[in-house]
Amino acid sequence: MKHEPALKLKVLFEDNHCLAVLKPAGLLTMRDRTGDVSVVDQAREYLRRKYDKPGNVFLGVVHRLDRPVSGVLLLARTSKAAARLSEQFRKHSVSKVYHCVVEGRPPKLTGELIDWLVKDEATNLSRAIWRPEVRSPKPEHEGKLSQLNYRRLKSVGSVSLLEIELLTGRSHQIRVQLSSRGWPICGDAKYGSKTKLDGWLALHAASLTFEHPTQREPITVTAPHPTEWKRFGL
Repeated sequence: MKHEPALKLKVLFEDNHCLAVLKPAGLLTMRDRTGDVSVVDQAREYLRRKYDKPGNVFLGVVHRLDRPVSGVLLLARTSKAAARLSEQFRKHSVSKVYHCVVEGRPPKLTGELIDWLVKDEATNLSRAIWRPEVRSPKPEHEGKLSQLNYRRLKSVGSVSLLEIELLTGRSHQIRVQLSSRGWPICGDAKYGSKTKLDGWLALHAASLTFEHPTQREPITVTAPHPTEWKRFGL
């Protein structure tokens, strides 16, 4: 490990089965080969200190947010909760709402985007190849159906604040689908943004609604926009 986990962790929801935290942009969800500290490292240290737990602390990772993305990150505190929450994500029964600041202005206040996305593992880039509302995809493309709904909340100058309801969970889905329409997310140079930010994207997991793994009731967790977003004047 390059650094000890700092305890600047903002807890959004916590009980004996779940822990939802605010993931800052620029921080990994899980440790990777860089060895950089991750949100999971911080969350384990938080639980270890709060409950005076010796040894390793169990935390199940049931979904992830890309490193430059901020927002609600849900973790499981027991193996049973991890299995049940993972199944909800697999079945797309978790409601995920994102906010993002994009370059440009969608002409409609609301809309649905449908594409087939293909990921290039060598470059870690995805691309939209066919739109089913126009024609069916060719089998050899093997793209994955990707759907989202958007709502334009506000526009100021050359940028707009959008609310995204994610209906499928594909790699870089929101980034690719918006960019393919000419609305790249601010800071996302990979997908055409000309707005230079310090290693983060104006993409934020604003809320997550899931069924509690034991109580079987809906839980909604929300996270405020990062303070850095004030620069956009939205």
